[in-house]
Amino acid sequence: MIVDERMPTDRRHAVIVCHPDPSSFNHAIAHTYRDAVRATGQGVVLRDLYAMGFDPVLTAAERPTDRIATYRQDVLDEIAAIEGCDVFVLIYPIWFGTPPAMLKGYVERVFGAGVHPDALQGRARTSLLGGRRLLSFSTSAASKIWLDEQGQGQGLNSVFDQYIVHAFGMRSQEHRRFAHIVPGLSPHLARGYLEEVSAQARRTCAQVAFGDEALLSDPGLVAQMAR
Repeated sequence: MIVDERMPTDRRHAVIVCHPDPSSFNHAIAHTYRDAVRATGQGVVLRDLYAMGFDPVLTAAERPTDRIATYRQDVLDEIAAIEGCDVFVLIYPIWFGTPPAMLKGYVERVFGAGVHPDALQGRARTSLLGGRRLLSFSTSAASKIWLDEQGQGQGLNSVFDQYIVHAFGMRSQEHRRFAHIVPGLSPHLARGYLEEVSAQARRTCAQVAFGDEALLSDPGLVAQMAR
């Protein structure tokens, strides 16, 4: 790898995977993304919600009201683990049109900790996510044609991706969708998908290291991250 003097090497990505099966394609995405990022010299914090046994249930004491909220230790530990990251990567299957409940609970309890509704509506930058990048990888057993007919992509983008970006004052978001992920998935197709994940990881690392404007003016910076 060539380290450009402009490229900070202390950049970090929080990779949050939400799937109950450790041998799932979602985990393959997470590991592929992690390895591609590390190859560029940037860091990764991998959070496997099911392996952690993360509790998605928001309690009354944690709700952001006028009084001071009280957070359980698991939330405090999680914030400590991912704070300071430059990119937040969500990896999950689409279940009945939305992300798994555990991931939704993670957004509510961790991303939303201490965030008042007024701040959400004002698109205020939160200390944890403000100005950071959101990148999502989702999978579905359905075909792309069927998903498009249901308006799945547009709907999820509106109610989840864009909402998170606007609510927490994030910088930007991208979403890569992989359809027809079923048992017996062709190894050739799986390799092709994972190559897309690696390419996206390198591109995101270049965005973080050099900035969007530099990347647009010099696309070769992405290739440089792979050396």
